[in-house]
Amino acid sequence: MSMVHLSRGSLNPPSDQVRSEVAIVCQLARALFGHRHPVPWDRFNADYDAIRDAIAAVVPGCDDYNRKVREPDGFQLPHAPRDTREFPTGTGKANFSVNPLQWVPIPPGRLILQTLRSHDQYNTTIYGLDDRYRGVKGGRRVVFVNAADIERFGLNHGDRVDLVSEFTNGSGELQERRAKDFMVVAYSTPAGNAAAYYPETNSLVALDHVAEKSNTPVSKAIVIRLERA
Repeated sequence: MSMVHLSRGSLNPPSDQVRSEVAIVCQLARALFGHRHPVPWDRFNADYDAIRDAIAAVVPGCDDYNRKVREPDGFQLPHAPRDTREFPTGTGKANFSVNPLQWVPIPPGRLILQTLRSHDQYNTTIYGLDDRYRGVKGGRRVVFVNAADIERFGLNHGDRVDLVSEFTNGSGELQERRAKDFMVVAYSTPAGNAAAYYPETNSLVALDHVAEKSNTPVSKAIVIRLERA
């Protein structure tokens, strides 16, 4: 939809020591790059309008960002294929590519975990503890598992488990990471696959478990086992 609008969380901060994501990034950058860095990290930390002014200067369609974003419904970014059926390609048409299907083999007694976000979440910002997409209310430490897998592992819907990821490091050694105390939820995931919310499960992803080309964390293909909590 390419819509841009302001949003505000409805929950009170759990502590006056909690910092915003912007504050964390800006303070890290200032500590790393020092005071003479050309990006005004302190000003960005203190004034989000300054961030939007910087975005307006470089991102097409974001001109006059601060005024437009304060309109009741925000504003819509331009999108040539949608707006005018124009495609900025060599042929002037939409180009499609075909790639061979690949999947992660499922070791015996294990699951392939993907991390995802809930309905009441925008990226890593959590606005509530309900997920109307999947019928979850009042909590986020849940793991969605196919009913056949739950039975195969001798578990029941509602059981508490630890999620233990397994991966091979650069030296070929098998290592583990653990995320504790998740509730098993029967869900129509494909057999052999499971899902859970991030950032609660970020700890399961090893730093060197990344995609070959993009170097991004492979958070959609984590080999795990379930252990009773």
